[in-house]
Amino acid sequence: MYRADGPVEMRPVGEVEFVQGLPAASASGLYGRCRAAAAIVGHADLKVGDRVEPVLEALQAASPNRFRGIRHIVTWDADPRVESREKEGVLSTAEFRAGARVLARLGLSLDTICCFPQLPEMVEFARAVPEVTIVINHLGGLNRTGRFAGRDGEVMPAWRNGMAELAKCPNVLLKLGGIGMPRFGFDWHTRDKPIGSEELADSMAPLMSYCIERFGPERCMFESNFPVDKVSFSHHVLFNAFKRFSKGYPASERAALFQDTATRAYRVGTL
Repeated sequence: MYRADGPVEMRPVGEVEFVQGLPAASASGLYGRCRAAAAIVGHADLKVGDRVEPVLEALQAASPNRFRGIRHIVTWDADPRVESREKEGVLSTAEFRAGARVLARLGLSLDTICCFPQLPEMVEFARAVPEVTIVINHLGGLNRTGRFAGRDGEVMPAWRNGMAELAKCPNVLLKLGGIGMPRFGFDWHTRDKPIGSEELADSMAPLMSYCIERFGPERCMFESNFPVDKVSFSHHVLFNAFKRFSKGYPASERAALFQDTATRAYRVGTL
C-alpha cells in the first residue's frame, strides 16, 4: 500500500494511511470487542539522515492518534543465502544515526532486525543513540542455516554473547518470536504432522529463557510474526506454547511478556 508515485522516501506514508482506516473501523464496535491496530508502526528510511524528519511528520499526520514508530530492517550478511535487506555496516553510518536521532526527538521508536553476527554493531548503535527506544525483533536474528548450519558450537556462543551485551543497553527491548522461520534451524516446516504446542514450548524454552534472564520480562514481549511463521505452526499453537512456556513465571512477569511491555513500548491507549 505504498504510494505509487511522489518522492521515494515519502511512499511508505501510503501504508499508514491505509492501515489507519482499520482501527477506526474496529473502534466503531461493529466488528466486536476487539480493538485492532491500537498502535501503528510504519517505515521510513533512516539512511536519509536529517531529511527523514518530513517523512516522519507525514507519517504522524497520516495517523495522529496511533502512529508510534518505524521498522527499518538492517539484516546483512556476506552469504548470499541470507536475505540481506541493507548494506554492510549501515548501523555505523553517520546518516543512519542522524535519522535515528530525529526519530527519538519526535518521540518515536525503532523496530529493527539484524543477522546475529551484526549484534556487536547493534550494541554500538544502541550506545551511540541512547535516546531512541530500539525494539529488536525475532530473538536478535539467530540463524542456523546456510553458512551457519551445523556450527552450533560457534553460532550459539556468538549469539548468546551478542544478546548479553545488547541487554546491557537500557534503551533496547526484545521481541520473543519469529522462531517458526526456517532460518532458526528447526525442521518444523518440513513435517507432515505439524508440531504441537507442548513440543514447541519445550523447543523454544532454551532460547526464550536465555533472553528473558538477560533482558528481564519488563523488556521482553511475545511476538507472533504471522503469517510468516505459519510455515511451521498455526497461531493458536504458538499462543498456547507461549502460555505453556511461561506458566512458571509470576503473574506480573507473565503480564509483562503478554501485554505490559508492548503496551508501554508502543504507548497503547495513550494520545
